[in-house]
Amino acid sequence: MTSVITGDIIKSRSVNNPELWLQTLKTALTTIEADKSLWEIYRGDSFQLEIKDINKSFEAAIYLKACIKTIKELDVRLAIGIGSKTYSGKQITESQGEAFQHSGETLETLKKEKQNLKIKTSNKQLNKELNLYFRLALLSMDSWTVNSAEIIKLSLENPNAIQEDLGKLLGINQNTISRRQKRANLDEILELNSMYQQKITQEL
Repeated sequence: MTSVITGDIIKSRSVNNPELWLQTLKTALTTIEADKSLWEIYRGDSFQLEIKDINKSFEAAIYLKACIKTIKELDVRLAIGIGSKTYSGKQITESQGEAFQHSGETLETLKKEKQNLKIKTSNKQLNKELNLYFRLALLSMDSWTVNSAEIIKLSLENPNAIQEDLGKLLGINQNTISRRQKRANLDEILELNSMYQQKITQEL
C-alpha cells in the first residue's frame, strides 16, 4: 500500500514570474522526497508525488500547502489517494494502481467542489470522517497569511526546535513566534496529524 498526492497551484498565472513558485514547489517536493523518480511537475502547474509511508501523507500535504502559501496570493489543491500500486513507471505519472486512481479522481472533484484538500481510500466511512476534519482544518489553513505559512513550514522542518530557536532562524523574538504559531493553529493541525496517523494505521 502506498499514498499519492496529486495537486495543482491555484492562481499560478497571476504571478508574473513563474520561476518564483516553481522553485518553491521543487524545493518542497525534494524536501519531502529526495528520490526524484517519486515526484513530477507536469502541465505547467500540476504535480504528483508518491509517499510510500502512508502515515506521512497528511503532513506532506500540510507542508506543501505551507510552502506555496509563503508566496502571496497563491494556494494549492491537494488530493491524497491511498491504496495499492500495481505498476511502477519510469516517471511517477506513468505509475498505476488504486492510490493513483484515487488521487487523480479526487483532484477533479476538488475543482468542482471548490475545496482545497481531500482524501480517498477504499474505506468510505474513513473518507467521510477524515474529509470532515479536513474541511474544518481548511477554515484555518486556507486563511494562512504569508507569515502563518512561513511559521508552519519552519515548524515542520524543525520539529524538535523550541520557539527561541525558530525565532533566531527568522530574526524575530520568541513571543512573536508563539503568536504566529497560535494564529496559524499549529497545535491543532499537529493534533489532527496525530489522529490521522492513528486512523490510517487502524482502519487501512
